[in-house]
Amino acid sequence: MRPDEIRHEEKMALARLLLHAVGNTDQSRRVADFLLAWWNAGSCGSYDLTTAWGVDDEIMDDMCIVFRLASRSHTYPDTLGFSEQFEAVVREWRPELLAAENR
Repeated sequence: MRPDEIRHEEKMALARLLLHAVGNTDQSRRVADFLLAWWNAGSCGSYDLTTAWGVDDEIMDDMCIVFRLASRSHTYPDTLGFSEQFEAVVREWRPELLAAENR
């Protein structure tokens, strides 16, 4: 999939989730865990579906849209043009991964 093949609703849902994910609330952490499982489940951890019990309905709607995008795209988000945004989420919630990379 090329970045220009992402549907508008998918792009908007992902943008909203990325904004949530760099916040400092419990919901932000839950969104970050979801997104980072797509970016690199091996390093960032997998996603426990019960984690979603702690997010608002609007966030859950966006998560469902992004789950469809991740499944449909057959690729990682950095190849779709979202590398910088996902790296910001890693800096916020998994800074040890960046430190390990720079060693």
